[in-house]
Amino acid sequence: MIQNITRARLSTTAIDRLYITMRHMFHRGTYRPTGQSGQMIQELLLQLNPEIYGSMADPEKVELNGLFYVLDRLPDGITETPYIHFTSNEGVDFTKFKPIIPPKRRRICYRVDDDQMNIEVTRGRSEIYDTLTHLTFLYNESDKIRAKAYNKQTQKISRVWQKIEEIALSDPSIKLSTKDRDVALMHLSTILGRTYNETVIAYKFFSTESDKERFFRIIYWMGQTSQQDFTGFKRREITFSPILRERIGHHIVGEKWANTIKKVLSDNDLMNRPLHIISANMHSVSNMLYAFDALEKDFKSNNEFDVYKDLSSAKNKALRELAQNYSHKNGLIFIPDSSGTNIDVQIIDLKKVNLKNTAFSSLEKSPEDVLIVMDYAFGEQAFEVMDELLKPYKTKTSSTMMNFKSVSIMGKAGILCGKKGDIMVPNSHIIEGPTDNYVFENELTPEDFKGHRLGVFAGPMITVLGTSLQNKDVLEYFKDSSWKAIGLEMEGGHYQKAIQIASKIRNHITPDVKVMYAYYASDNPLETGSTLASGGLGLTGVKPTYLITKMILKKILGA
Repeated sequence: MIQNITRARLSTTAIDRLYITMRHMFHRGTYRPTGQSGQMIQELLLQLNPEIYGSMADPEKVELNGLFYVLDRLPDGITETPYIHFTSNEGVDFTKFKPIIPPKRRRICYRVDDDQMNIEVTRGRSEIYDTLTHLTFLYNESDKIRAKAYNKQTQKISRVWQKIEEIALSDPSIKLSTKDRDVALMHLSTILGRTYNETVIAYKFFSTESDKERFFRIIYWMGQTSQQDFTGFKRREITFSPILRERIGHHIVGEKWANTIKKVLSDNDLMNRPLHIISANMHSVSNMLYAFDALEKDFKSNNEFDVYKDLSSAKNKALRELAQNYSHKNGLIFIPDSSGTNIDVQIIDLKKVNLKNTAFSSLEKSPEDVLIVMDYAFGEQAFEVMDELLKPYKTKTSSTMMNFKSVSIMGKAGILCGKKGDIMVPNSHIIEGPTDNYVFENELTPEDFKGHRLGVFAGPMITVLGTSLQNKDVLEYFKDSSWKAIGLEMEGGHYQKAIQIASKIRNHITPDVKVMYAYYASDNPLETGSTLASGGLGLTGVKPTYLITKMILKKILGA
């Protein structure tokens, strides 16, 4: 146990040093991945050897699952650009540059030219740290590829790499024959240090209709940009715009976002009604309130989750549009984000919702309550947006206190003591690093979720600096030591800090505001094959998501 604690402390120290170094690089404005600071970040990440990055520390193997995970969160073409420039929203959207949005991260990026990618940061420091960590992993794997592609002494290109280069630089419209592709994949497996089967799986994952050979191009450009850096032809460089460095941490984006919501509430005479914030996705609350009427089905508790699964299926876009259109005509106001937070909002006036065909039909009359459903925040951004939303609404002539009765947080998190799809009900949040802690009375209890054939766990949650930085030593320490943590996520502690400031110190909202937190397990970072890099929950996540949604609404409505 002492040895484990020592390793955990070493890992925690490495995480702290990593964030301090990245923050220093941000304020300095520039650094090179192969420079002294860049090498320090890389060495610290290798020392941590996070679970999500798999075999990153193995110099002979390119980590493919980690590569899937990272490239889903970085803009297409990032492997081809040695220069990465981080900016705030500085007016590029008014130019003719085509926005590039990664599949799993709602951030706007622009390919400025052949060599430069711009990444807009509007979600705070956590977004910067998250992206820098992914880039460090990408450069580490790129260097492994370069080491296999070029002779160490002469720097001459290898015969195998030459074959890869021919495919990568060919016209995407020209299709390889089956035989040529098999030969190329065999060569590629040598470069990657992976089996042929693993290489084929990766090839299929990255293949698209318009570019079947995309995987070859990704690997080629990873190795090529590394080689250009190594020879000094084009040094990889990461820079941060002066405007971004000036704006970060000043709540400029969060204030704009919150004021838009408050203006909509005021314009619709909803400001003085009982208000309830729910941080969740953009479908579960509205589907639970509108889906059965929209689809012309009678609500039955025994098939309730089947309807939600149908709505969640990728092939049922028409059903989702039907439910969405119905909700917009019956009390739901949708506010698409225009501030840069990437947090859309739904305002639902419950007086206009027919609850007789829902799980809440026992209510005798329509409630006066108004729901403000906000999409997921990201890391430290949670404090900024919640802090601004809970402040009074100020205009040129007046200042109006917000009538918030409850704040509910439904999120997905990594579980430490169960499996994917289980539910976590926290009683406190502990922020990783400084161990700042926020103890609260959760209106949700484990008993609320019993009897649904899902694991339910109660205890402290760790609000981590970044999910991609955790290794088994740190996670086992949080789980097995006297912390007795049940899971990890990135926003809870930041949300609670804002709620306590508003209710206990600034007196912006009532001091007895009710709080509800519950998370469903998107992954188990301690279990091989169950990390975030192994893929999402799919339809398995429907039941815990809607079960938590139902319990939150029951508490709000008193149903």
